[in-house]
Amino acid sequence: MNGFVKCAISNFNGGELSNPNSNVKKIKELVRNASSLGASILVLPELCITGYTCQDLFGTSDLLNSALSSLMDLLRNSHKYSDILTLVGCPINVNDSLYNCAVAIYGGKILGVVPKQFIPNNNEFYEKRWFSPYVAERCPKTISLLGKEVPFGNIIFSSSLGYKLGVEICEDLWSVIPPSSYIALGGANIIANLSASNELVGKDNYRKELIKTQSARTISAYLYASAGFSESTSDLVFGGSGYVYENGKELTSLKRFEMDDQLQVVDVDIEYLTNERLNNTTFNDSKKNLPYSFTIVNFTQNETVPYFTRYINPHPFIPNIMDETGGKVCKEILSIQSTALARRLSSIKNCKATIGISGGLDSTLALIVCYEAFAKLGLDYKGIIGITMPGFGTTNRTYKNAVELCDKLGITLKEIPIKDACIQHFKDIRHDPDIHDVTYENVQARERTQILMDMANKHHGILIGTGDLSELVLGWCTYNGDHMSMYGVNASVPKTLVKYLIEWYARFNCSNDALKSILLDIVGTPISPELLPSDGKEIVQKTESAIGPYEVHDFFIYYFLRTKFSGEKILFLAEYAFNGKYSSEQLLEYYNKFVQRYFGNQFKRNCVPDSPKVGSVSVSPRGDLRMPSDANCSIWLV
Repeated sequence: MNGFVKCAISNFNGGELSNPNSNVKKIKELVRNASSLGASILVLPELCITGYTCQDLFGTSDLLNSALSSLMDLLRNSHKYSDILTLVGCPINVNDSLYNCAVAIYGGKILGVVPKQFIPNNNEFYEKRWFSPYVAERCPKTISLLGKEVPFGNIIFSSSLGYKLGVEICEDLWSVIPPSSYIALGGANIIANLSASNELVGKDNYRKELIKTQSARTISAYLYASAGFSESTSDLVFGGSGYVYENGKELTSLKRFEMDDQLQVVDVDIEYLTNERLNNTTFNDSKKNLPYSFTIVNFTQNETVPYFTRYINPHPFIPNIMDETGGKVCKEILSIQSTALARRLSSIKNCKATIGISGGLDSTLALIVCYEAFAKLGLDYKGIIGITMPGFGTTNRTYKNAVELCDKLGITLKEIPIKDACIQHFKDIRHDPDIHDVTYENVQARERTQILMDMANKHHGILIGTGDLSELVLGWCTYNGDHMSMYGVNASVPKTLVKYLIEWYARFNCSNDALKSILLDIVGTPISPELLPSDGKEIVQKTESAIGPYEVHDFFIYYFLRTKFSGEKILFLAEYAFNGKYSSEQLLEYYNKFVQRYFGNQFKRNCVPDSPKVGSVSVSPRGDLRMPSDANCSIWLV
């Protein structure tokens, strides 16, 4: 469904050590539950059919025969479930060598058996006492199991649902080069790890970092399920840890040290992983290092119940809450911006920065960046020349905030009204000032830019651009007006993040109460270019009334530019993200407007000034985005 595959993990706490018959009964319950929740994949722990801590009992015929008999019982049961691939751990005798294996079961068949490659034999582990490591050169590619010839060894299971799954077992992940590195290069986009990892103080954090890093390194979904309460505690404790990571991001986890079975189901985005790999040249270049080939097992899998449970963040560019973690993100963003500007200023002998101050969001963030850059360089804040330029639509609120903001930061403030100059320009170009069209608005924007440019020259400094990423993507800027500067600092910061950064700065990085109050009022001010006539009391021109909500457009920006999803999928995600806030019809209208504006304004982005890349999305023509100005947008419309 829209590129998603529902995956389940369980720590199988309800098992019984060395009792395969009882364990398979429990496994069948988990399969039934996972299937009822719509899961297409279920991953269970290492050696879950017997238990991992059977020790020398693995050398007994009774345990091994019971394991095979119980595996057959599970195989017969799987006829009932033609929608779920189940991965269980079982000891398998191959040519008189015992292997610790993952068995893939689907629709009454064993699709393949994957043996463990790295056998721990140090500290608390002495697994080589019972099991042999898998070595491709010495092992058959197929084995006879329960009366059938089945694939054995390096296998990738390729489902008709679009995912390709590979398997590694516990210690494999901890090796210098985990098998999953090669499995991913072989085409697998989901890695399942059947594990039995004991608990030690601090070990879980390290284990999580391994899973997170390997998921990111392989650009895959990593499904990790480890043994829990049912294992022996003679010398070790097994907590039943379990995680699902997607390209380094945690999607879900199991609670450790629980006594009952746990089952977590989550939607994994296969299309996202595919797109990430397509755009990662390092991943594709690494394929030349593949040391061996894989057996590809293709199988047709029924679609699961079409419902969606994954949380979709409506604001993908900003932290979920304004806490310590969010603060670290904000501090890093401002550090990137201010360091970039400090470097640019350091190359200019007379370090002055000219900036237009409107009392709005973008100019406020740009001014904060200037302030922090001057602090880094130890420069006098009076070298920041803030210019407020009241026009036909300027309101008392924004004017007051602009003036007081400059005063509280201790920068140089200059006021240059633009009404008379614009009226003269209307006369020069024979434009009726009573016609409030795009010409009327752009004359003001270009007049302001001319003043700022000339003032930068006058003071031997540079003009700092204030326009943000959202405006650039939507083309909501006047060509050779606010579109232009000598160095931009906000060009890869979307509008929702601009607002968040200012609020964070006010709440957590501002000791002056008056300054804090000004910043928070700016955050609460409706977004407007203030270019249409106003009585000064109310903002009559509101940007979001014209183009749609910025939070929705920023959502589209993320999924259109960052993940490169189709319009249908973006709208599918938007409906979940903004459920109850915007209707399907509104989202469709906003999306098509977004696409049309994005394609129609590439000519503006092709000549933007230098600006530092802050996050994962940038539209710089020198950096991330190469796009023709005259591309047709019709196939992207919905």
